[in-house]
Amino acid sequence: MAKAKTPGGRRPGNPQPAPAATVAVEQPAARPRVSPMQFASQVRAEGRKIVWPSRKETWVTSVMVFIMVALAAAFFWIVDTLLSLVFQWVIGIGA
Repeated sequence: MAKAKTPGGRRPGNPQPAPAATVAVEQPAARPRVSPMQFASQVRAEGRKIVWPSRKETWVTSVMVFIMVALAAAFFWIVDTLLSLVFQWVIGIGA
């Protein structure tokens, strides 16, 4: 038999938990607004820092993705087929 809960979910006589300490969150410093030309210049500077993959790296990565997709498709096809056979067998028992 389940025990009845007391109001507030606490048993009488148990001490109340200590209140959680408050944590002050510092607001980030406001950045000065930049002109559209400065913004475009900063975007170009960040774009120059990007390390683009080589043609070979892109090709190898793409082939690996296609292989993994084929393996996943085969796995799910096999599992689906097995589950379908089991389901048909279970339904056939009742017929």
